[in-house]
Amino acid sequence: MLKKAALLAVVALVLALAAAVGAYLDLRAFAGRPAGASTEERHIVVPPGQPLAATADALERSGVIRSAFKLRMLARLEGYDRRLKAGEYSLTASMSPRDILSLMEKGAVRLHRLTIPEGLAIPQIAEQVEKAGLGRAADIVARAKDPAYAKAQGFEAPSLEGYLFPETYFFPRTVSAEAVIAAMLQAFRSAFPPEWERRAAEIGFTRHEAVTLASIIEKETGDPSERPLIASVFHNRLKRGMRLETDPTVIYGIPDFDGNLTRKHLEAPTPYNTYLIRGLPPGPIASPGRESLKAALYPAQTDFLFFVSRNNGSHHFSTNLADHTRAVQHYQIGSGRPENAGRKSN
Repeated sequence: MLKKAALLAVVALVLALAAAVGAYLDLRAFAGRPAGASTEERHIVVPPGQPLAATADALERSGVIRSAFKLRMLARLEGYDRRLKAGEYSLTASMSPRDILSLMEKGAVRLHRLTIPEGLAIPQIAEQVEKAGLGRAADIVARAKDPAYAKAQGFEAPSLEGYLFPETYFFPRTVSAEAVIAAMLQAFRSAFPPEWERRAAEIGFTRHEAVTLASIIEKETGDPSERPLIASVFHNRLKRGMRLETDPTVIYGIPDFDGNLTRKHLEAPTPYNTYLIRGLPPGPIASPGRESLKAALYPAQTDFLFFVSRNNGSHHFSTNLADHTRAVQHYQIGSGRPENAGRKSN
């Protein structure tokens, strides 16, 4: 009787071991076997603090794994269960469960493309961030327009206007407003090297003044090749003590501008109305790109004092008021456009 009981115990143990070995081998096979051949991306969001079971269930529902239970066992067996990071992931059924766990352990989250064109002001940049699903526009504006925050970032300016560098960025969905702004400021620092700081000083500009002028050049330029020429006009006018008389600065100083620039606007006193003030306005009116920054520091050597739009993205440049007046008559008034459009005068 004892021998029979011992034999049964041995058999049971062997069966248990066989089952354990079978389960282990099945789990190892599961670890390396994709759920399917599909390469269609599924976007899985793992909130901070989400339990492993909830993550595994979400993966099974999305079809990128076959068994939430086996994934939990594999994660615990191989030590992934305490190392998975929150975030948004792009996963496919053609990935093995082990590869999925490894990706989530590394925190290789899905990145979203954000392209900021040249010539946008802070509110417009903030709108682009919100449209990309990377945060609230109001949070970007609040940070970027905070003088204390600007100073803390190393910018002696009332806001970060002009310093949120236009570039293509990639951010995770959970990025903070501070992280977005920090990336843009770092891109600006890379685009404005120390030798440009020295160049600004050589021509009698602070960095802030150089960025301010670059922002005006950016807004006035339709044909990229004209940036150095437009820069030369502004430099020449500044040297002669002439007003810049540039419409984009006036527009920047108008709250809730409706798109229709009138003579009344040109006569309204604001710190940005360069038809009334001499010199540069108090700060940038948009974020200039690298070429506009370069043009502000290295303008073409010309005697031009005026330019007017040809209505095709390019400009006609003049050295004197008489020639400029004729150009305005030809390109603007003669074409039925407002008299002040593209105007530069004494």
